Amino acid sequence: MVSYVILGILQGIFEWIPISSEGIVALTSQFLKAEVNPLDIALFLHLGTLLAVLIYFRKDWVEILTLRNKILVKFLIIATIISLGIGFLVYNTVKEIAVGAGLLLVMGFGLLFTAFFQKIKRKLNLNLNQIAVISGFLQGLSVIPGLSRSGSTIFSLSLGKLAPSQILKISYMMSAPVVLASTVYLGIQEPVLFFQGWPALIFSFLVGLASLHFLIKVSQKIDFSKFALIFGILCLIGAVIAFKI
Repeated sequence: MVSYVILGILQGIFEWIPISSEGIVALTSQFLKAEVNPLDIALFLHLGTLLAVLIYFRKDWVEILTLRNKILVKFLIIATIISLGIGFLVYNTVKEIAVGAGLLLVMGFGLLFTAFFQKIKRKLNLNLNQIAVISGFLQGLSVIPGLSRSGSTIFSLSLGKLAPSQILKISYMMSAPVVLASTVYLGIQEPVLFFQGWPALIFSFLVGLASLHFLIKVSQKIDFSKFALIFGILCLIGAVIAFKI
């Protein structure tokens, strides 16, 4: 129970900042000796922060569901289709190697890519359809532990003319359809997650909802790329040591 509470709190805090909540939760679940696959529990806990996103941006979701914001609807459809295709392939590839020293190795390189994304942001003035394709592709790749979903999508969304507040909002909202689809898939493949992981789900929702407003503002002012770079290097060093052991 305590292990799942810790994992839920970590997911609720780190989901909103570009340093890979998935990688942190997966790695922590290994040290806490969780009974399920680290990658599965990390993906499962996105359901809690998804509920936080639905509540926090409830007015925007009403506009989407009533088709009043057709531009955003089209963007989410394109990004979601691409994300699901890429994410499914990546998930089945990394699931078995993302354990033990393998997880440290994958997470280390993923965080280095996250730091890279944060450093090379620049305005290319791409149109929304082009940004949707790039964002969907990067979101699909973020199934890799350590490759920040928010970091990579914030990067891709910044390639156009969107304002910072719009970039953050769309980055968080575009995770919703993919999380719903992955939760259904995980529920079929690993139903034990729902029976054992519900405490983590509750805390990821509560902490995520409480921290979302604060972290949206903070994330515009703090350079998280340095943290991702340092953490990535430490993970790679840990992987080398673990492989030798």
